[in-house]
Amino acid sequence: MTQPKPVALISGASRGIGAATAREMGRRGYHVIVNYRSSAEAADAVVAAIAEEGGSAQSAQADVCDAGQVAGLVERVRSEHGRIDVLILNANTVNPSFVPLTELSWDAFAEKLDGELSGVFHLSRHALALMREQRSGRIVFISSTATDFIGMAVAPSTAKAALNTFSRHVAGVGAQFGVRVNTVSFGAVRTESSGAGFSEGLRKFLTDRSVLSRLVEPEDAARAVAAVADEEFGAVAGQLIRVDGGFGILDQQLHPMAEHFS
Repeated sequence: MTQPKPVALISGASRGIGAATAREMGRRGYHVIVNYRSSAEAADAVVAAIAEEGGSAQSAQADVCDAGQVAGLVERVRSEHGRIDVLILNANTVNPSFVPLTELSWDAFAEKLDGELSGVFHLSRHALALMREQRSGRIVFISSTATDFIGMAVAPSTAKAALNTFSRHVAGVGAQFGVRVNTVSFGAVRTESSGAGFSEGLRKFLTDRSVLSRLVEPEDAARAVAAVADEEFGAVAGQLIRVDGGFGILDQQLHPMAEHFS
């Protein structure tokens, strides 16, 4: 009798890091649920790409910021597959507002916080209920090293910092019934959205401070997430894992203070 494939639900999986991660999980033998909010054509293209490589996948529409839609999504996965082995929380529901605090409205700030946290709250809550019954599961939050930078990224930085703290609480709850939770924090990843938002000068700045001498590619990001989601990573829980192409290391080495310690 053929053993059913483990099931991976990935939010915001129609583009960028989410799409690359969906394809990587498909290669690793998972049946992939490609969640999307409005990009049905893009999600179907990801499903087709997974199938072309011999994998198994399906698309699933749901706005993860809507509690009712999330409940319906998780119930659909339960009824069709009986379980969720891996949940990857990738959906980025509100574009960041890169303006100084003095020019940032409360509405824009609050919208980013709500958009960042509501989706992970609803998905974590409903998926944990199912994983508690299973007594197993892995959850991976996708965060950003934007939390490190002070200046024009006050809304996304604060939102990601809150996400990181929330993920640790989920890790504590999950550990009680065999669910392992970790967070992967990315530096600059070259996606469609970042390509539109990065100036040539910013790309050069980031590239010059990377041990890769380039930006992190979506495929790099996908392999990191898939590795953290793997059962062989089971001894690690409640951790924030930085994937930034070595930016943090070289940035410190290039700091003016570094010459006093060489």
